[in-house]
Amino acid sequence: MQKRRLGNSNIEVSALGLGCMGMSFGLGPAADTKEMISLIRSAVEKGITFFDTAEVYGPFTNEELVGEALAPFKGKIAIATKFGWKPNADGSGRWNELDSRPEHIKEVAEASLRRLKVDTIDLFYQHRVDLNVPIEDVAGAVKDLIKAGKVKHFGLSEAGVKTIRRAHAVQPVTAVQSEYSLWWRQPEGELLPTLEELGIGFVPFSPLGKGFLTGTINENTKFDSNDFRNVVPRFAHDARKANQSMVDLLKNIAQRKKATPAQVALAWLLAQKLPKKNVSGQAWIVPIPGTTKLHRLEENIGAVAVEFTTDELNEIENASSQIKVQGERYPEHLQNLVNR
Repeated sequence: MQKRRLGNSNIEVSALGLGCMGMSFGLGPAADTKEMISLIRSAVEKGITFFDTAEVYGPFTNEELVGEALAPFKGKIAIATKFGWKPNADGSGRWNELDSRPEHIKEVAEASLRRLKVDTIDLFYQHRVDLNVPIEDVAGAVKDLIKAGKVKHFGLSEAGVKTIRRAHAVQPVTAVQSEYSLWWRQPEGELLPTLEELGIGFVPFSPLGKGFLTGTINENTKFDSNDFRNVVPRFAHDARKANQSMVDLLKNIAQRKKATPAQVALAWLLAQKLPKKNVSGQAWIVPIPGTTKLHRLEENIGAVAVEFTTDELNEIENASSQIKVQGERYPEHLQNLVNR
């Protein structure tokens, strides 16, 4: 497995990470714990060293799963987790209220350390920007945790570039996480140039379009009642039908490359922002596709071996730019929490 460094930091991880959310949360019923522990350990054996979780996934159960699965590999892997949500006061069990107060951040860190069975959190993201708490205070709280040896690196998720700059001035940001794929290109406008300028790594989540870019979903696919995609406008019936043209493009390229659509989508991401041969630098984009199936894990890892020529990348760019993807990527109440 190839390695990549997240920006200018000293954290080096596998070129592909593993997003663990769907094992416990968001995409239907939680998968069997023993099977997921086996899957995560298989990922380590196959060279993956970067794992993504959050307290809100479950809540809590995903951190516990990741902690148990990775306990035998301490010092050999990196775990990213997140803070910034709190349970609703109405007792509903929902977690759609933000809370990035410094005292809460420190409480979450202590709890995450216990669930993950680690002495230090490798990468601690603010899950969503909380407009009620100045980002300087958030960065300062994580800075305190870093000084105390409880956190190694600070990250932001779905943050806007102004927020990133303000946070980075207080505590260097190691990585920013946001959605990025062939069907969500917005980060290329302001975000990627800003990260490149500041020397911050980029961790694209949903690099396979929440499964759509694998070619296994069409307008007739039925999702489980607990599947988040049921409320995502981009997964409405008509949107899925319209967006099939993106999958058709991936299938066409995959056939020529003797690969799968998922591998083409991931390989395209891995080819973005590569340093030029005559310029010092390194690759700093690390996608984190998620899965609950071993054969999909192996398929995703196979993307690392898929390489494109400049002409092939230009072809993908020209063809994909002609496709207008239909539907927002979040329902309205969540759309308001991104790029703040």
